[in-house]
Amino acid sequence: MLVYVICYIVSFILAWQHIYVLSGLVLLGAAIWLYIGDYIRTGNLIHLRGLFCLFFVGGQGISCFKLSRLQTDWAVKTWICLFLAVVLFWTVFEVMTRLYDGWTEKDMQSVYRFFSSGESPLQTRRILISMTAITAVSLLAFSFEAWRLGFIPMFSYGVPHAYSEFHISGVHYFTVSCVLVPSLSVVYCVMTARRGRGLTRDRGFLLAMVLDLIALAIPLLCVSRFQLILAVGMAVFTYISMAGNFSLVYVGVLAVVMIPAYLILTVLRSHSVEYLNGIFEMKNSHMPIFITQPYMYIANNYDNFNCLVEQLGRHSFGLKGLFPLWALTGLKFLIPSLVNFPLFVTKEELTTVTLFYDAYYDFGILGMILFGGLLGAACYGLVRLRKKLSCPVGHVIYAQIAMYMALAFFTTWFSNPATWFYLLLSGAVYFYVNA
Repeated sequence: MLVYVICYIVSFILAWQHIYVLSGLVLLGAAIWLYIGDYIRTGNLIHLRGLFCLFFVGGQGISCFKLSRLQTDWAVKTWICLFLAVVLFWTVFEVMTRLYDGWTEKDMQSVYRFFSSGESPLQTRRILISMTAITAVSLLAFSFEAWRLGFIPMFSYGVPHAYSEFHISGVHYFTVSCVLVPSLSVVYCVMTARRGRGLTRDRGFLLAMVLDLIALAIPLLCVSRFQLILAVGMAVFTYISMAGNFSLVYVGVLAVVMIPAYLILTVLRSHSVEYLNGIFEMKNSHMPIFITQPYMYIANNYDNFNCLVEQLGRHSFGLKGLFPLWALTGLKFLIPSLVNFPLFVTKEELTTVTLFYDAYYDFGILGMILFGGLLGAACYGLVRLRKKLSCPVGHVIYAQIAMYMALAFFTTWFSNPATWFYLLLSGAVYFYVNA
């Protein structure tokens, strides 16, 4: 942590001297240092604190490059808030580790394998049943939305916002629940393999593959890059959680498959290069779009947070962060003022924000401290619980939180109703399989 503190101060000074690229590189170095530290200590590629530090601090470093005209120098208060969020997360996690954890992650590897060994054919069968049920409900919900709205986004070429209009309140949660299916499929396949049964000879394997294809087809039909990335990313993290490693060959295969899929979905969303460049306003107009787009999807979120810090008139005192409660209970329709809060962003089209946006919106600097500490404690608890897993579906829940830590730069995950819907559904599957 001392290295991070020093790097943060250096980065701040360089940024205020307008030496932006070097400022960003210093923070990127700090992010890598923090991740490697947790990996060396634990041997866990997807250690929750390591992922959070790598991607949240690394995202801030990328944002420091200031490659777009939309980006401005951050307020001192913004720097303080982002610093406190990381320090509180890291420190609370560390304190709880030293107080309560007498095991190292490497010691736990044998425990993970024991509880995930697939000794129970009943658990394996129930996982397959759960996958089938989720896929069926998701497909029915998607079909209903397509019928009720009268279009399918993939076949609405020329309509840039068809994907965001393909949404019926309450129903869409079930449509996108398919993102859990590939992760459950990984659990099923690993358990089957550990029982000594060849996958190609297992009658359920073919069904699992069909369910995976349907589950991945729905995000494609919705032209949702995010849902596709979430589904695949969670499946990868689930495998790593169960196996403890991930071959570079698999990384190459995923890159070959995912990059073209991402680009095709961008085209199907009618987002031309000219359209995107006009929104992103890069200082170098000749920068390739395959660099510009991911850069802005990471970098501008921190500038949106800075807009919030500079422009927010009064805090929402918990109402903003409790949006999932208002949404899932339907109170947002009965009392619209509960969710009627302006969004402070650099540009109307760029609405993604960091994990801590709503924490500041609710309570300011105190919100950053409270949420950072609470998140650190929750992540520590989940890491610790992995050693007590009696049901392998727990790896899916862990993988889901790991994805949120890896995408901490992207949005306010825990103020998103879909996040809690996924967690509730994963929890229901966990208890069913473990019953």
